[in-house]
Amino acid sequence: MTQVFGVSPDELRESILIDVRAEIKFLALNFQPIIPPEYLTRQETAKILKVSLVTLSDWNKKKILNPYRLGNLIRYKRSEIEQSLICINTKKV
Repeated sequence: MTQVFGVSPDELRESILIDVRAEIKFLALNFQPIIPPEYLTRQETAKILKVSLVTLSDWNKKKILNPYRLGNLIRYKRSEIEQSLICINTKKV
């Protein structure tokens, strides 16, 4: 049992509501939703990079790109493709 002296029940309730609202507002402003990774097919990746599928296979062998395999399916993460573009461009300079 908790006893509070010098505070009416209404004042206590208002104080708690103000603190809870402030905390919820803080959390809402700093909330970042989790964005699931987007996977691309070989054709989509080749189109983005403007290369042929043969070049794409060559870059896989050279570890320039990191393909994900599920049985016979090959997919690439869009975020990794964008990062690979940055790495490729910095190597040329």
